[in-house]
Amino acid sequence: MTAPLVERILARDPRAIARAISKIENDAPDANEILKALFAHTGRGVTIGVTGAPGAGKSSLVDKVALHYRSEGKTIGIVAVDPSSPFSGGALLGDRIRMQALANDSGVFIRSMATRGNLGGLARATVDAVAVLDAAGYDRTLVETVGVGQDEVDIVKAADVSVVVLVPGMGDDIQAIKAGIMEIGDIFVINKAEREGVERTERELIALLEMSERSDGWKPPIVRTVATQNKGITEFAASLENFAAFRRQQTASLERRASVAQNRIIELLRERLLRRALDEALEPGRLRELAMQVASRQRDPYSIVEEIAGKIQISSN
Repeated sequence: MTAPLVERILARDPRAIARAISKIENDAPDANEILKALFAHTGRGVTIGVTGAPGAGKSSLVDKVALHYRSEGKTIGIVAVDPSSPFSGGALLGDRIRMQALANDSGVFIRSMATRGNLGGLARATVDAVAVLDAAGYDRTLVETVGVGQDEVDIVKAADVSVVVLVPGMGDDIQAIKAGIMEIGDIFVINKAEREGVERTERELIALLEMSERSDGWKPPIVRTVATQNKGITEFAASLENFAAFRRQQTASLERRASVAQNRIIELLRERLLRRALDEALEPGRLRELAMQVASRQRDPYSIVEEIAGKIQISSN
């Protein structure tokens, strides 16, 4: 069953790609087999991670740069991550109407993913979805995240090019410092640059960038855009390609990929161990009972974790 699906993915069959991503999101039994079969075919395209504060215009920016790439004949994969409730798992914003100009383009695959808190987390599902698109042969894969947070930082770290989108007058520079975004941004975009305060935002951003020096010697450019008016998109696309070329020439890029791979192994191992703990050490409903005991201060969570680890023979030391 897996082999025919993999063959269809490699042939860039959109139905097969959509089905594989659904299996990954739902943690289907054969999801790992699909990913293992596809792995040898990955690493050919360029993955671009786009993050920033909500309302910064990330969707419009992704839409316009995708159209720019299509005008050059490149095939595009887009993964747009929508927020969801941390309690119910349902989408907070629902299915957004996005990228209408690309919807009927056979050279573009668009997938919206919700942050549903599945085992393995947002980073696992999104990075694996990108791997499927990469194996399918899309030249550029654009990942638009919900906003600036830990999961989003992890996703952007795994991208070949990391883009941080800021907006004048929203205090994004301070938020960027808090989230550690300055460390992972390869390109900074000041979108909605027609707004008042764009010069101040750019000055502050330049000052922040001058305070830190990257080990690879890259100096992140700052690009002004007005995505809704298609202004600055050509310059933005050129910056993306410049950094992609820069990375290919750097021996440090192998070190960066190795760091990403190391984190990936740890993440997958963590998921496997967590699954084992839940499946082997706890009867159905037991986790909720233990949580209620902690909530009512009958027990402490540390003793409970030691108890569970003991059942699956994992030392607490």
